[in-house]
This record gives sequence, C-alpha cells and structure tokens, in this order.
Amino acid sequence: MIDVSSKFYSLRYAKAEGYLYGNPEAIAMVAAKTVPKGDVLEVARAAGIAAAKKCSEWVIFCHPIPLDWVEVSFEVGKDHIKFIAEVKSVWKTGVEVEAITGVTGALLNAYDMLKPLDQSLRLTDIEVVKKKGGKSNFSDDFAEPLKTAVLVISDSTHAGTRKDKSGLIIKDFLADQPVDVSVYEVLPDDRELIAARLKKLADEEKCRLIFTTGGTGLGPRDVTPEATLDVLDRTIPGIVETARRHGKDRTPYAMLSRGEAGARGECIIINLPGSSNGARESMQALFPGLLHVFPMMAGKGH
Repeated sequence: MIDVSSKFYSLRYAKAEGYLYGNPEAIAMVAAKTVPKGDVLEVARAAGIAAAKKCSEWVIFCHPIPLDWVEVSFEVGKDHIKFIAEVKSVWKTGVEVEAITGVTGALLNAYDMLKPLDQSLRLTDIEVVKKKGGKSNFSDDFAEPLKTAVLVISDSTHAGTRKDKSGLIIKDFLADQPVDVSVYEVLPDDRELIAARLKKLADEEKCRLIFTTGGTGLGPRDVTPEATLDVLDRTIPGIVETARRHGKDRTPYAMLSRGEAGARGECIIINLPGSSNGARESMQALFPGLLHVFPMMAGKGH
C-alpha cells in the first residue's frame, strides 16, 4: 500500500455511474416492481451501499477508510437503468474506487435479479464522473515564483558546531512549490538580530514568504516567536494551529512548540520547529493551502 501517513485530511467526494441495458419488457417490470425476486431498485441500492463500505476488502491496495456518506440512486429509462453512486469521506485519499465499487455492486445485484427474465442484459459505461478533494483542489497559480527566505535560528549551527537539517528539509520541500528560495541563512538565537533580519527581508528585499526554523521551544535562548511578534502587523493563528494539530497526531511533543505566524506588509512569516520531523510535518500540513493567502491579500477573496 502507498504510505499516506503524511497527508492531511480534507473532504473527499466522488460520483460514479454505470448502466444496465435490457429489453423494454424487463425494464418495465423493474419500474412496476413486479420482478419475481423482489424490488430490484431497492435491493440494488442496499447492495451498492454495502459494496462501497467493503471496498478495501476486495481492492487489494485500497486503504480501509471511514466513509461519512454513501448514496446509490437510479434513473429508469425505456431500455436501461442508470445507477449512480456517491461517496464522501473526510480523509487522506480519494474515494473514487469506493464509488466505482458501489455502483458496480448495485449493477451486479440488478443483473442477478433480472437474468432469469432477460438474456440480453448488458452492463456498460461504468466510470467516475466527478471527484473533489485533495491537493488538486487547493492549488493557486502565480505569474512569477514567490520570493522566499529560509532562516535557520540556532546558536550551535551559527557557531559551526552543529549541521543544519531542518532548513535543508524546508528548502527541499519548497523545490516543488511555486516559490524561489533566494535566501538561506543561519542566525543565532538573538531576538534583536532576528527581528532586524525579518524586517529587512520583508521591507527591503521584498520577500513574500519567510520560514524560520528553530528557537520555538522553551529553552532559555528560544526567542524566535518573540522576535517574530515584534515585526508582525497581523498574526494568522490558523497557520501554526494547523501545523501543531498535524504534528500532535504524530507526537505529543508538538504541543510544546510556540511558533507564530502572520503578515508584515505583503510578506508572510512563519515559525517552524527546529527538529527535522517537526519541520517536515509542518510543511506537509501547510501546503498547498497556505499559498491561498496571497490572492486573499490581493483582494481576490476566498
């Protein structure tokens, strides 16, 4: 199976359709509810819902995900029945296969109930016709890459006694994003120095996005949040709340991060943890939704 442990939760939706064709006489019996085996449509609906919920038992690499809603409906024509399966889940992967399984389960049961009456039955055109959710629904396009800075805040790294890891992790992650990491620096845990560098990057060097990593804990020299608050015009609590919640599901230590986030002019400044996992997991939680802040700041709404 694919490892989806790093993915974020979002509302997933999928809609699949499929057709059962037969002679008009058999289809008319379905509509009139005179098929000897029973009510074809209601049995097929129940079977489709049950099938969607058992999808992972039959599709080997499908994740066993919690489904929040499954519905199977139908449209009866002169010589066919169209079955529609819809599925919703707030989870990490899409629900297209669950929708296909649902509509297929409905079709198979309808076929079974009608085959004694019609030897010309045909199942066809099973397909996903709509899907929503996941990263593709939360991406924004930019005419130019966003100028970005990564600041590593650490006395030991600045002194050369410790190698940076978290800053490089952030840089590597950003390689696939619409940004240009033009600044990568290491600073000591000095409140005034950090604040001054943030101001210059935002005001003079026109960075649109600044990530700091390190100095967000409770150590005697951890002052990155204080330095950041010194320069912010507005805080954006939801950014760090999202990162902490994502981290909390993986380690209880995420609660100990004091990182801040907010805007200074047209620049977004975000404090990330100094640990490798903390930095990586925070970036996984924030992208791609974070980038929507820039069209919002430009007055383009939600």
